[in-house]
Amino acid sequence: MDSLTILESNLRALLHQYQALQQQLLTLQAENEQQRDEIMRSHAELVKLKADYNHLETAHALLAETIDPEQRDKVRQRINNLIAQIDRALEALKA
Repeated sequence: MDSLTILESNLRALLHQYQALQQQLLTLQAENEQQRDEIMRSHAELVKLKADYNHLETAHALLAETIDPEQRDKVRQRINNLIAQIDRALEALKA
């Protein structure tokens, strides 16, 4: 084999490897995007579950016959904060 044939053979092999790596890159990018989407969905679900938990905790404290004074104060503060947020939202809508 002369050096030109060897060079052509090496170039073909290199091109083949490049194409395989390009395909692998596309596959990994697609997997990365899927995993990113799944993380975002999981995060949104976690935020919703935390909010639901807080609502249930408040409802439980309000329905409990004997409420721990500390728990009652937390619930009262949380309700006051919610009312304040609603008031601010109403004022913003009026403006």
